[in-house]
Amino acid sequence: MLRLYNTLSKQIEEVRPIEPGVVKMYTCGPTVYRDAHIGNLRSYLMADWIRRALELSDLNVVHIKNITDVGHMRQEVLEQGGDKVIAAARAEGKTPAQIAQFYTDRFLGDELKLNIIPAQEFPKATDHVPEMLEITERLVRRGLAYEVGGNVYYEVGKFGGYGKLSGNIAEGDLLEAVRVEADPLKRDPRDFTLWKAAEAGRELKWPSICGEGFPGWHIECSAMSIKYLGSRFDIHTGGVDNIFPHHEGEIAQSEGYAGEQVVNIWTHGQHLLADGVKMAKSMGNSFILSDIEAQGIDPLAFRYLCLTAQYDTRLNFTFTSLKAAQRALLRLRNMVWQWSFQTNGSSADAETVSQWQGRFKSLVDDNLNMPGALALMWELAHSDVSPSTKLELLTYFDRVLGLNITNVLGDYAVPSEVVNEISHRSEHRGRQDYARADSIRASLADSGYVVQDSSAATLVRPKTDWEMRQERWHTYSSEVEVPSFMDEDDRVDLTVGIVACNYLDDVRRCVESAFKWLGDRDAEVVVVDNGSSDGTDEWLEGAAAEDKRLRVIHIDHPLGEGSAKRILLKQCLGKTVVMVDTSVEVEGDIFGPIEGALEDETIGVTGPFGLRTTDLHHFHDGEGESGDMDAMQAYCFAFRRERLNEVGLPRQTFRFYRNLDLDFSFQFKAQGYRIVADARLPVAQHEHRVWSELAEAERDELSRKNYGRFLDRWGDRADLLTCNRPKG
Repeated sequence: MLRLYNTLSKQIEEVRPIEPGVVKMYTCGPTVYRDAHIGNLRSYLMADWIRRALELSDLNVVHIKNITDVGHMRQEVLEQGGDKVIAAARAEGKTPAQIAQFYTDRFLGDELKLNIIPAQEFPKATDHVPEMLEITERLVRRGLAYEVGGNVYYEVGKFGGYGKLSGNIAEGDLLEAVRVEADPLKRDPRDFTLWKAAEAGRELKWPSICGEGFPGWHIECSAMSIKYLGSRFDIHTGGVDNIFPHHEGEIAQSEGYAGEQVVNIWTHGQHLLADGVKMAKSMGNSFILSDIEAQGIDPLAFRYLCLTAQYDTRLNFTFTSLKAAQRALLRLRNMVWQWSFQTNGSSADAETVSQWQGRFKSLVDDNLNMPGALALMWELAHSDVSPSTKLELLTYFDRVLGLNITNVLGDYAVPSEVVNEISHRSEHRGRQDYARADSIRASLADSGYVVQDSSAATLVRPKTDWEMRQERWHTYSSEVEVPSFMDEDDRVDLTVGIVACNYLDDVRRCVESAFKWLGDRDAEVVVVDNGSSDGTDEWLEGAAAEDKRLRVIHIDHPLGEGSAKRILLKQCLGKTVVMVDTSVEVEGDIFGPIEGALEDETIGVTGPFGLRTTDLHHFHDGEGESGDMDAMQAYCFAFRRERLNEVGLPRQTFRFYRNLDLDFSFQFKAQGYRIVADARLPVAQHEHRVWSELAEAERDELSRKNYGRFLDRWGDRADLLTCNRPKG
């Protein structure tokens, strides 16, 4: 029987169904005003593996997964939304319900792609407000909640078990976890909202004995779990970020309402990190499933990747590790494909099947040891067990793994004309006409097919999207994969360096204007294609084929600005480096004046757009002036490549571009170099789309965080400012 770590008891416990033969399980589902990111999806995969493991033991699992359709959000949060889809939907006059349904459908589609077995019910929060009000009113009657001004609060001090799930028992710990500013209507800052009075202009609101309002954050899960599973059920799942305050509040509500323990086992999945840090929209690493699909990678490769780590340990997601998972999944499918032609009609060995099944189930039942189960699968794949036995065992294993590995024959079906070509090729090989056989093989490869010869037969299958993309050009997934030329001698006089991410028209304008004014100089143009998905990558490849001075470094997903700039500078080989932004158009010879200015050994950076400050807290542009500045804006930022070994590369922590130029400028100033502007340089600034297409609140927040990073490092270095430099 399956054993799971119970967050409530802090120990591994066997799942003992309350109702014989039936396990009732509730999963905290998505909030559908944005896409679920892959960290969310990891927790839903955990719940899916729990369900599959229980069903492997012939248990009937009743699984409920709620849909939070923005009922608990304040109106201003709903109006701000989370992304461009909501902004566009609001502009088109779509209702919150229509927006929620849009993202609900996206979520269900993502689960389907990940082969997650659908829950029996996906109840929506807005359909269950009466049940929430019923719980709220009983809690008030029992003295566990109180009403003030149309708001109803749960009184934490009245529930003796508060904190037992998270361990946040001390009053100070609870106060530190209060999410919002203190509400003066609360008796205790730790108290949380069950029902909130509707603010003026609110669209989503419901009548109650306290007046019109809307439910709090935690109450929906208590209401829906109890309605569909009863006042006592077996398993409740979610991510570790749900433990406090959400699940802690849910326990207080549910047990206060039912008068007894409601959930037997609370199981939580750990965080999915991205490139070593927690995923967050502000970090630019909150990847969604379509980001994976955009690389031609099968979503099931992400499922495979999640199998490689225990559900209750952190997993660091990188596109490098995802590519490795894709390769492993493809290799496994190819094995199954070959075995299916090697069975010769033989049946599986019953004793061998029983032994391997026992080993597999023992691993799965041991706190869902999926890494061990995956390793056992590969042990089987490389064993001398017969192909027919392997196929039967893999079918059994995949009941839990859920990789669809035994469906390969349907996926690998080819048209009859391709089968005929393989037959002709076999005839040519039989006549030892290998040149003609190789020609057919090459033609099929060009048409998108893999041909594989074996002792049993010649096999043919379609190439996957992943394989097709790998044939186009090499892509990198991280900075560490890109070789550095920093220790090599200069190979050309000048490098124009550009970081591009979509906005093809802007990229084309920038690149073409640079080439126009480079003329026949001894120069190169290096472009880091930072995960473009709008055809920019293809255009750059075409341009590079026409002019060999253009080098393109393709990154398979958008990296932070700091990392992209580091890659660019590691790849430059020019004596002078001129970094230009894709919003810039070169309108004259900027390169001669830049090279001339940098002959002055005291100048570290030059460009047309200088910045000045007197206190490090307020930078303003040079107002068209030339001369000494405190920083250079990144629209056009030029320096000698040899300086990089002194000043270092830009900092990776700047994932957003804003204020990175300040930080990098001060790296030069700290080494004693001047920042000198030449406002006469002929460049035109166009719309900066990375800035203009972000929501105002989001770009302000990202800028503020980057400015904080700058001040943390340079806030006490007023001595570097031009205004404080000794005269003469």
